[in-house]
Amino acid sequence: MKLKLTIQPDIAALMQAEITAGERAVSAAMREASNSLKAAWRSQITGAGLGTRLGNSIRLATYPKTSASLNAAALVWSNAPVIIGAHDSGPLIRSKDGFWLAIPIAAAGKSIRGGRITPGEWERRTGLRLRFVYRRRGPSLLVAEGRLNTKGRAVASRSKTGRGVVTAPIFLLVPQVKLQKRLDLARDAIRAVNSVPGRIVHGW
Repeated sequence: MKLKLTIQPDIAALMQAEITAGERAVSAAMREASNSLKAAWRSQITGAGLGTRLGNSIRLATYPKTSASLNAAALVWSNAPVIIGAHDSGPLIRSKDGFWLAIPIAAAGKSIRGGRITPGEWERRTGLRLRFVYRRRGPSLLVAEGRLNTKGRAVASRSKTGRGVVTAPIFLLVPQVKLQKRLDLARDAIRAVNSVPGRIVHGW
């Protein structure tokens, strides 16, 4: 007697189909969660008044890039990690040399690089010398003798009589400053991670 056993449907094919479905579900879940996190971080940054340019520094990548996998992963990061990290942690900032932090006010103008101007750059650009003024109450000052132009910035005076020359505060000097915490990136990251299992189940 000869017996033949045939299993329908094909178990191996069913298992492979299930693995393929799982790979697609996991990859889709990681892609959706990382996109959600990127959007949430960008929204936080712009909502905190830090600008769309800084918000657009948030990037993401999913792995593997061209195929589905049960081990799919995603990475969300910023191209400006120092700035983002400072606003996320609210650090205490001190001068590098241990003395004063120079904070430019309106009369100082801006750096040629677009950021905050330093006392050294200001002196080189204007040809004026800064003078230290100590104050017991409130921040000390770096001031200069010159005139204020139509934009309210201190510039060298061309008057031979000294007309229009004023002593203008250019920088505030403080020993340290506490940067306000304006972001909570961990909150959105935890929410994105916690959403992954549900996304996998929904997509499988």
